[in-house]
Amino acid sequence: KILDEFVKLTGYSRCYASYVLRTYGKKVIVELENGKRNVFVGDDLYSERGLKIRKRKRERIYGEEVFNALVYLWKMSDYLCGKRLSVYVKEIIPVLERFNEFPFNEEVKEKLISISPATIDRLLKNEKNKFKLKGKTLTKPGTLLKHSIPIRTFSEWNEEEPGFVEADLVGHDGGFLRGEFLYSLDVTDVHTGWTETRAIKNKAQVWTFNALKEIRREFPFPIKGIDSDNGSEFINAHLLNYCEKEHITF
Repeated sequence: KILDEFVKLTGYSRCYASYVLRTYGKKVIVELENGKRNVFVGDDLYSERGLKIRKRKRERIYGEEVFNALVYLWKMSDYLCGKRLSVYVKEIIPVLERFNEFPFNEEVKEKLISISPATIDRLLKNEKNKFKLKGKTLTKPGTLLKHSIPIRTFSEWNEEEPGFVEADLVGHDGGFLRGEFLYSLDVTDVHTGWTETRAIKNKAQVWTFNALKEIRREFPFPIKGIDSDNGSEFINAHLLNYCEKEHITF
């Protein structure tokens, strides 16, 4: 009867009227289409839709001092991620205090010790963006043979015995990609850790292929498998044919 009377007085549908009465005095969090969240509070000041909108206000716990201290420790840790930094902070602060290298007060210290990994990542997000490298990769995919060379599977790859190696090129560009510069071809046996390295004048297929054959001759045991990245210096017909001829898993 109460609901019938309420519907008659307000003009609401029965379902919506029931919702309004159920949420009277309660907070209801609603996800909006733009990804934001609003908190609706049902009280005696109903708007046209029956609810009054109030924005959530979260009290800021970690101020500028905590942020500066966190950046200070983050750089000192060689830029650890949030999960590792939260552990590092608890261990390093007592050491820094012992040597008078922690220039922050007790309140900042307590907040740093209690801060969560997720909050660390959120606070450091803008700082991390300053260090992002874009367009610096030296690997250009070799796509012509991508269907001829199988993706590595553990059934064909045995890391429990010597002979299965990882091969990679490292460019010594000094952060400036124009012109030519030396590369290092690094070949490491996964099981033993045995590593051979050769310097080549650029990443052309011919130099990479010749260096790989030279490294194979110097290896103390037969190379049975090669796992490389997808750069065109590796993904090419010469190396594919060579591996097939020598019965090497590529």
